[in-house]
Amino acid sequence: MPSPGEHHPAFEEYCECIYELREDDVEVIQARIADRLLVSRPSVSEMMHRLEAEKLITIRDAKIQLTSKGEELAQSVVRRHRLAERFLTDMLGLSWAQAHREAGKWEHVMSTEVEDAIARVLGRPTTCPHGNPIPGTGYTAPLAVRLSDVEVGHAFTVSRIPEELEFAAGILDFLEETHLVPGRSGVVTSSLKTGSVTVDIEGNSVKVEPFASLRILVTTA
Repeated sequence: MPSPGEHHPAFEEYCECIYELREDDVEVIQARIADRLLVSRPSVSEMMHRLEAEKLITIRDAKIQLTSKGEELAQSVVRRHRLAERFLTDMLGLSWAQAHREAGKWEHVMSTEVEDAIARVLGRPTTCPHGNPIPGTGYTAPLAVRLSDVEVGHAFTVSRIPEELEFAAGILDFLEETHLVPGRSGVVTSSLKTGSVTVDIEGNSVKVEPFASLRILVTTA
């Protein structure tokens, strides 16, 4: 895999974004990249030309795909980010939101030696704290459904918090504070057609707004 510093950090950031949008089943077009990275569409367009020139992406019918070279780069950045999040939460006790911000810096500078050492110290984890697979571990996510699709009275276990929610202001803090985290179980107590869901988890009643309930992935019995 590419070593830190082999590619410009901006190239890493964009390839990582494309990878994560695809992982979240979000259409990979320039508008979605601009929304995720909070940059202008002209800036995205310019970067797409640069990534094409570097043979990191291809664009067909406005849809953007990583080349094998781009996929390798994206996986290396995502792996470092998710390992960093695990280390920062599991070993240093940082909150999800803090770890996500710090990992965004670590992913561009972490050496292969440090990456391997962190994985070893953590016992070779297969997912980040939010349940997203760490590339290269061979992890296969369980069959999951959206929290909003669970019927009232049915139990669920949180499986994965997609990357899209990690970029939404305040969502990570909300999920961590209300125990809507991977491995925790609850019961849906009410559900509206809008997607708003109320759950009983860890003995607390928690209202989950549509933006989150339509994206949180859970398993059911």
